[in-house]
Amino acid sequence: MIAHLKGRLEATGIDHAVIDVGGVGYLVGASSKTLAAIGAVGEAVMLHTEMLVAEDFIRLVGFASAAERDWFRLLTAVQGVGARVALAILSILEPAELNRAVAAQDKAMVARASGVGPKLAERIVRELKDKVGAVALGPAALATAIPAGAAQDAVSALLNLGFRPAEASAAVAAAEEELGPAATLDALVRLALRKAAK
Repeated sequence: MIAHLKGRLEATGIDHAVIDVGGVGYLVGASSKTLAAIGAVGEAVMLHTEMLVAEDFIRLVGFASAAERDWFRLLTAVQGVGARVALAILSILEPAELNRAVAAQDKAMVARASGVGPKLAERIVRELKDKVGAVALGPAALATAIPAGAAQDAVSALLNLGFRPAEASAAVAAAEEELGPAATLDALVRLALRKAAK
């Protein structure tokens, strides 16, 4: 198995990159987030990889981080999720965002990905709930605690409105600090929206 590739980025496409490693060009499938993160054509790059082997093809899929690769493995273990759907999910959600969505059972967040309907999103969050601890998230994600109760629902509401996870968490935390732990969901969302708009 090929664990990673280090070389020069030769070309990129909508869903792939070509990496020249010692004169051999490797075609590597990737999420749009990975393609945006790896740099410009001609630069040195390193991608973590997963090799997919089937009866009629061998394909490499590349990831900007080991956490993204680990999530790809978890996602493709869910019935109905192939490489294309897993990459679509990873194109809209960072590993830390996906971790929070699964931990909070937020199927709407997962369903934003192309090719993921409500039933598949529900299956993904249900089947992966007990496995999210197996994924290495990195220091930024570990520093962000998953809020509980109304605060968790308020963060989910802000995420569904298009706020970035860090913005949503910070706004809800500030609102909860001002309103106290007994705040209702409605009050938290209203105040968090005002704080996020500042």
